[in-house]
Amino acid sequence: MGLSLHRLQAKSRGVNEPLRQLEVRVGSATDALTPLSRATRSFSATPVQWLALGAIAIAAGVADQVTKHVVAANLRLGEGLHVLGPFSIRHVENSGIAFGLFSNATAAVIVVTAIAIAWMLAYFARSGARHPVLPVALGLVIGGSVSNLADRVRLGLVTDFLDFRYWPAFNLADSFIVIGVGILVVALVLVEREPRGGRRQDDARSKH
Repeated sequence: MGLSLHRLQAKSRGVNEPLRQLEVRVGSATDALTPLSRATRSFSATPVQWLALGAIAIAAGVADQVTKHVVAANLRLGEGLHVLGPFSIRHVENSGIAFGLFSNATAAVIVVTAIAIAWMLAYFARSGARHPVLPVALGLVIGGSVSNLADRVRLGLVTDFLDFRYWPAFNLADSFIVIGVGILVVALVLVEREPRGGRRQDDARSKH
């Protein structure tokens, strides 16, 4: 809308004098078709979110490495210490992934883990601001994955010690990965449900 307010006022007074036009544009260009601007929201991770991701990943990795070192230093391989009920601390070595899977494919596990970590970092760079729990969820997954990856590259295996008797032994890194994935899945499910609820409310309002 490109009307000249001053020219309209001049015509109403019967004065045909050249005045500078004042264009008032609302929402579109003068052809009413081309948008003047489009508001876009970036989901890229902010520096604060990167710091949160890094802090959580480092804390998870340090906790895992410390507990593995304590177990390896105080318990011989295969030796266990009963804690409570079915739970024991038992020194076990695992060349596969979590819970003893793919124990004979260490090289493949290293490659797949490295690719997964790179993908998670790339995803966080693009979508870190999409949900507030992403730094926590991906921080736990990345921290646990990096810690186990470092052991596999350095030693060819990881130390497991959390033993519940009826389940393969695992370590803190495995726990962090499972917890992080669980948080991520719950967050994504909740995000998918929110718009549906909002649309129902909008439909109800439009009917009234």
